Amino acid sequence: MMRPNGAWKKAAAAALAAAAVLAAAGCGYRLRGTGSALPPGIRTVSVPVFKNLTTRYELDVKLTRAVIDELVSRGKVRVGADPAASDAVLEGEITGFTANPIGFTGGNQADRYNVTVTAKVTLKDRASAKALFTNPAFVYQQEYSVPPGTSFEAVQSEAIDRIAEKFARSLVVSILEGF
Repeated sequence: MMRPNGAWKKAAAAALAAAAVLAAAGCGYRLRGTGSALPPGIRTVSVPVFKNLTTRYELDVKLTRAVIDELVSRGKVRVGADPAASDAVLEGEITGFTANPIGFTGGNQADRYNVTVTAKVTLKDRASAKALFTNPAFVYQQEYSVPPGTSFEAVQSEAIDRIAEKFARSLVVSILEGF
């Protein structure tokens, strides 16, 4: 019996990899970040400042800015300032913000929090008023560590900036890619 040499093994592996790529492409799979679940006519989206129903200062501004930045960075749609001149409008209402301590130092001071942001989000086609995406309770959770000797309130602005970025990424992926 003959043993295959190294060149034959490499060729077989390359052929197998190529077949897998072709099969995946034929089944509708695509790389994350390359598709869009939006109708082709939606080229411009307006994002008015989210309504803030919480007591967390500037949460509305930070989340809205982060969502706009994420939409811009993805390049799938342009972001317009005027809702009347846009193809779609993304409206958000922040309904909840909690920062619950989940980790403590030896001195019983909280040093790790589970932060939860809940929002009602709707993307509407401006012309037809048809909802393209809606989630009445979009939830984003993240654990956040607080440096020793400080409290969450002392670093809340920085924490909310980080959480806003990740909230926005999660929301925009859900909208653009239908996940």
